[in-house]
Amino acid sequence: MSKQLEEIFNFTETSDDCIKCGKCIPVCTIHQVNPDETTSPRGFIELLGAYQQGNLELDKNAKDIFESCFLCTNCVDVCPNSLATDMVIEEVRADIADKFGIAFFKKAIFFMLEHRKVMDIVMKFGFMFKTCALANDPKDRGLKMRFGIPRIKMLGIPMVKKDRLIVSLAKTSFLNSYPETIPAQKPEEKTKRVALFIGCLANYNYVGIGDSLVEILKELNIEIFIPKKQQCCGAPAYFTGAVDSVERMTKANIEYFESFMDECDAMLIPEATCSAMMKHDWQVFFKNHDMPEWEERAKIVAEKMHMATAWLDDNTPLQQLLKDKGKKFDTAVTYHDPCHARKVQGIYKQPRNLLAPNYPMVEMSDPNRCCGFGGVTMQTDKFYLAELAGKPKAAMIKETKAHYVSAECSACRIQLSEAMNNADVETIFKNPLELIAEGLKD
Repeated sequence: MSKQLEEIFNFTETSDDCIKCGKCIPVCTIHQVNPDETTSPRGFIELLGAYQQGNLELDKNAKDIFESCFLCTNCVDVCPNSLATDMVIEEVRADIADKFGIAFFKKAIFFMLEHRKVMDIVMKFGFMFKTCALANDPKDRGLKMRFGIPRIKMLGIPMVKKDRLIVSLAKTSFLNSYPETIPAQKPEEKTKRVALFIGCLANYNYVGIGDSLVEILKELNIEIFIPKKQQCCGAPAYFTGAVDSVERMTKANIEYFESFMDECDAMLIPEATCSAMMKHDWQVFFKNHDMPEWEERAKIVAEKMHMATAWLDDNTPLQQLLKDKGKKFDTAVTYHDPCHARKVQGIYKQPRNLLAPNYPMVEMSDPNRCCGFGGVTMQTDKFYLAELAGKPKAAMIKETKAHYVSAECSACRIQLSEAMNNADVETIFKNPLELIAEGLKD
């Protein structure tokens, strides 16, 4: 164990605090698809205690175990002692990265996320040449590989199945599609000014999310500020143990946000993972790595950060506007609660409040169950586990017979689209903001 990590965490104490009640077992995403006590929350905690005591070597077997956690936080949600199993696993992954290194393709992803101009170029070329290797999915859920890419073990490249969906690529990113400031439609009656943090997937792949949020804010006569120098929130790197990347991106974002945050009433984030990372995990990261000044700065900027639907429902007349002006659709919607929204931030009522005036709502048998996205490693090295976690969720969606499934999270969108595609489920995924904006159209 790294000296810094050992000084911060007492895993043995955490292990002793676990009363082995087993409440975490039924809700644990990895245990649901791989019922092994080792890969369960209390199993993780026991192993972490042994690791600190020097009784567990951080070998490839231990690496495999600690990378099998989906970080869904279900265990934290039900734990009577509120043990932060997800947090300590995130920190242990930094030790794993130090010892085993990070695969080159993951480093390439984190480099591009950290360098916006490079990412712009790569995504532009991807859009231009996508038809060479990709075909449009008939249900508009993404793109399909025209051929499989074999595993090259020497380079550590994970296999991509021929029928696996690839996220759509936009011709122009959201950040490059709009001016920095979009004035209120009636400036003399303007009441609020908000900044937008768009998130990488909504910026490059699902640009309709940002477009819809802009249309909603225009309808509410709110001035929009789009900070062009925003970087990735750091979540993909954080969940993989790439500490240096997280520190650079997080500090750069905080310094940038401090330059304009006082001039805005709020910063809206239409992505649950980004919102949870920025409002919660930034402070945890700096606390765990003994950077109290940055922890405090992260806390201050977080005060104005909000998930988009939560802020819109709590601070604007949008719900009433939808009731009075919005179209009434007969296409039913079922809502999936992203782990980083409901469990980490307690947000689940507001998106439903904004959808209900215009769409018939039907609940799944377990809307709170993790869809199984799990982060970069789970989507590459351990994709078979993600597939297993997605199957029951696809079955739940199918049971509702809803036309749309919605969630304010593009990671969930990727995972659920794949799961529904594999299970031949006809339901279409839409971000709640896209459905809300559709209801406001004349």
